[in-house]
Amino acid sequence: MSNQFTKPFRYKRIPITNHERKGKNKKVENWVGTLTRVWSYLSAHRGYLSLVVLMVIISSVLSLLGPFLIGVAIDDYLVAFDQNGLIRLLFMLAIIYVLYSLSMWLQSFWMIGIAQQTVFSLRKELFEQIQLLPIPYFDKRQHGELMSKMTNDIENVSNTLNSSVIQILSSVLTFFGILIVMLYLSPLMTLITLTVVPLMVLGMKWITRRTSVFFKEQQRELGEVNGFIEETISGQRVVKAFSQEEQVITQFMDKSEKLKRASFWAQAYSGFIPKLMNVLNNLSFAVIAGIGGWLALGEQSPVTIGMIVIFAEYSRQFTRPLNDLANQFNTLLSAVAGAERVFEVLDEKKEEDQEGSINLETVKGNVEFKNVSFSYEKESKTISNANFSVKAGEMIALVGPTGAGKTTIINMLSRFYSPKSGEITIDGINILTIKRENLRKHMGFVLQDSFLFEASIMENIRYGSFDASDDEVREAAKQANAFSFISKLPNGFETILDQEGSGISQGQRQLLSIARVILANPSILILDEATSSIDTITEIKIQEALQRLMIGRTSFVIAHRLNTIQQANQILVLNEGEIVENGSHTELLRKGGLYAEMNHQGQKDD
Repeated sequence: MSNQFTKPFRYKRIPITNHERKGKNKKVENWVGTLTRVWSYLSAHRGYLSLVVLMVIISSVLSLLGPFLIGVAIDDYLVAFDQNGLIRLLFMLAIIYVLYSLSMWLQSFWMIGIAQQTVFSLRKELFEQIQLLPIPYFDKRQHGELMSKMTNDIENVSNTLNSSVIQILSSVLTFFGILIVMLYLSPLMTLITLTVVPLMVLGMKWITRRTSVFFKEQQRELGEVNGFIEETISGQRVVKAFSQEEQVITQFMDKSEKLKRASFWAQAYSGFIPKLMNVLNNLSFAVIAGIGGWLALGEQSPVTIGMIVIFAEYSRQFTRPLNDLANQFNTLLSAVAGAERVFEVLDEKKEEDQEGSINLETVKGNVEFKNVSFSYEKESKTISNANFSVKAGEMIALVGPTGAGKTTIINMLSRFYSPKSGEITIDGINILTIKRENLRKHMGFVLQDSFLFEASIMENIRYGSFDASDDEVREAAKQANAFSFISKLPNGFETILDQEGSGISQGQRQLLSIARVILANPSILILDEATSSIDTITEIKIQEALQRLMIGRTSFVIAHRLNTIQQANQILVLNEGEIVENGSHTELLRKGGLYAEMNHQGQKDD
């Protein structure tokens, strides 16, 4: 066995922020609240839950009858050699065990249905919540971690609901049922049986106090590993381009090592429970058999052979619920850790509109920024006092060095981020008073990285307007200069693409994105590096499609290639979050400022 398993393991954590630490500590202390929230989902199925409880009660009673009747058979029929009575009792036992099996199957069948419906509701609510969360939430978290919450954590809850709810209820009923029956038969023998209970309680307390910590760490480390895997797979081109395969493998091994350690100790400590219970079960059996047998030798002793058999069997059944409760407690802790992570997302503040927000039926496209400032972090401003106005139908270009704030301007216009101060208006209306969904319906986005869904080309273009007919989709493809290459594909518009758009070039993906926007028919266009990394011939097709698309629409264009925005009505030059120059291409060249310098540098590069 390796040294990390044989030596004491010191708990190691990946550094987290104070905000995250406070959130995690709060949730660790609030596991009862988490169970209460899970119950709120379960309680929607009270009818079936009542049937499950009824079946659990019936199965618990029947499980108690079996050993009792066996003891009766020994004392009343075997000792007396009453063959007929023994046959009747055996027949009764057969019926009891058949009914017991049926009740067990019914409670399991109904509980599985309840659990799956509950998890379905929880998964649906989580997915809906993710769709309503603001963009900043995703910018600060690994996508793989969110995937882990959608899959691993909810699966943990599902597995626990499928088995643990019934097991816990059954264990509690069986425990108290056995205790009552044993007290009725013989208080003395009951006291003998209970001698091992304090040892069980102390052992379980010692173990569960340690496993709870490791199960929570296990879930957190699993999220870290999933996040890293998703990130690495998404960035495979970069990994390979920089020959960093060994580096990412090393990083993965480090994260996997932490997960392995947390999982090992969680499972190792929880594995002590059944071993401890088996030892105590055997000890209890030995005590009952020894002391019970010695008592049965007395002539006037109330203890009989049948009673010893009953108590021996009940002792096993008596400790089994405690064993089951301990095992289920560990499972429950794992599920609670997963549920906490799910509820953490559900408790995040949604991207909500302010009260009284309106819908715009039509948008002309007049846009104005008034003293707008924004910062991602409190320490520094990304945009400082931006002031400019755009008339409907105009083309405005945003240029400047990397990190100057160009994309931030667009993010605020589309309300992915809200300004810290100032006002942004469309047709004279503050965009904060417009419903986000309605605002974005009047906007069309053609971004540098064209995202395609795993669907047909027809469905990818139709994403711009789900109500569009096939003919309208084809017409949009023609206007985007995409119809020609689509027609040459083996399955034409029914060609299935994956997210990476395998089988078509980057430029062709961009043409599909333009067709999608044409179908959406927005009033305001946002073009973010739409022609970067494109070959010259495809760029010409894209530029032609964009020119058709921009006719009659207000257009915001972010571009590094200054030759693509020379016809813009207005060019904003940003540097370090400030608009340092504003004017047409000719005016800015005449000023001889930053734009003229960038233009001169661009001509040298060409």
